[in-house]
Amino acid sequence: MKYKIELEQEADGRWIAEIEVLSGAMVYGDTREQAIKNVEVLALRILADRLEYGEVPEELELLFAA
Repeated sequence: MKYKIELEQEADGRWIAEIEVLSGAMVYGDTREQAIKNVEVLALRILADRLEYGEVPEELELLFAA
């Protein structure tokens, strides 16, 4: 699964990047590229937290096998 990143530039020049399907995955960046990188990092942290607390997203089940 690929997560869609929504981007918008603020009036002050900053960029907002958001992944709507991941609650809390919204960040700012000084550039478009920085905003994208920041939201990707945050998305991985959110998924790692979910995994750690027993909520295994379907897309992560496809990554690991034991």
